[in-house]
Amino acid sequence: MNTFKSPFRSPLFWRLLIFFCIANLVVLLLGGALTRSFIAYTAEQDIDWPALAQAAEQAYDTGGANGLDAWVRQQREGGVDATLYENGTPLRDIRLPSVMRESLPDWLASGHNVELNPWPGFYIAVQQVTGSDGHQRQFVAVSSSRSRIPPRAREKILLLVQLALSLLLIGAIGWWVARSVSRPVDAMRAATRKMAAGEFATRVDQRWSAAHDELGQLARDFNSMAERIELLVAHDRGVLQDLSHELRSPLARLHLILDLAQHSKDPKEAAKHFQHAEQEIGSMDRMTAEMLALSRLEGGLPGMEREPVDLTELTRSRLGAARVEAQARGIQLKMADAEPVTVFGSGILLERALDNVIANAIKFSPENGSVDVEVSAVQHQAKIRIRDHGPGVPTEELSLLFRPFYRGTNAVHAGGHGLGLAIVQRVMQVHGGEVDAQNRADGGLDVTMQLPGMQSATDAG
Repeated sequence: MNTFKSPFRSPLFWRLLIFFCIANLVVLLLGGALTRSFIAYTAEQDIDWPALAQAAEQAYDTGGANGLDAWVRQQREGGVDATLYENGTPLRDIRLPSVMRESLPDWLASGHNVELNPWPGFYIAVQQVTGSDGHQRQFVAVSSSRSRIPPRAREKILLLVQLALSLLLIGAIGWWVARSVSRPVDAMRAATRKMAAGEFATRVDQRWSAAHDELGQLARDFNSMAERIELLVAHDRGVLQDLSHELRSPLARLHLILDLAQHSKDPKEAAKHFQHAEQEIGSMDRMTAEMLALSRLEGGLPGMEREPVDLTELTRSRLGAARVEAQARGIQLKMADAEPVTVFGSGILLERALDNVIANAIKFSPENGSVDVEVSAVQHQAKIRIRDHGPGVPTEELSLLFRPFYRGTNAVHAGGHGLGLAIVQRVMQVHGGEVDAQNRADGGLDVTMQLPGMQSATDAG
């Protein structure tokens, strides 16, 4: 059987993937911002604008436009873009921000020096200079911290910052993810050790089992398993206690009978004791078998095979099997005509349940009485009613009839161990049905077994 599960269907996979993607995105965004801030900080220094203005004027005076071009190219390598203006016209073209182009005519006309830092890392300067020829000119320059750092240096700074952030953030997120995974695993390991030590009430804390991922599902599965084990262990202990309690009396009687047989001088008397002992052994064997059957039923019947079962035919068959016992006491077994009624379940278990209820009805019916059986289909439910004409059950004992080893006041002089109806109830439960017992108004007990999933012949047609 292929149990492979695609990782894309795993909540834990997506949680880890999303966290690492977020980490990388944060590294990129924060790395870029920190790199810009770092470059601005390291490149930030006072620029001697008046000295640059005089140098530009000197380059123009000595070399003209070509001299100014050479000087500008040299300054541009250092991150400063500058030129000289004369009569409002640049002697060499310069790229200026739009906000500066709008304000530049006013600055040039004002005749004042201007030094601005409109946003971090960006600088604007307008300086008044006088040439050797006596003409008034204006030095206009812009600079940014970023342009003053060589491209290779900027790349190295960005790489170092992102590497440091990657190590820091991925390490932090990795620690958090590892912690979020290891803590529930540690909790389940601790719970497993407690279970192994016999503390069957151990459960994984809700804060771990409430998670909507594989670890949360594993914790919930562990809790379900622990609950199931606790119930089974408690049930098995109860079965052992009940069985040991119920076997104590017949074992004591058996010990007494064998003692009497051992000390009997008459072989015939000893044979009677041995026959009585054989009956006690048979009774204990039946009790043990019934108790084991009940234990298996209450254990959940893993792997119980279900198949279509015709309840009408099954009931008719079980009445035929019980007819010899009924005839011995002159009891008539009557079954009303009924159409086939089909349910899905275990034929063996349903047979055992029917046998127990029919045997009870025969046991408590008066001699020459009758047991009435009816199989019907009502609102998609299959019902089997078995009614006797015996003494019934005291009203206060009706709710106790299906408890293991319970024997009512009317059963004091009847055989049995009080397990038959308990088995019937469990068989009904594992089939999704129920059983109920009520006293009849005209005397006797009315036991009704109800099962779901019914399909009558009429419905089928």
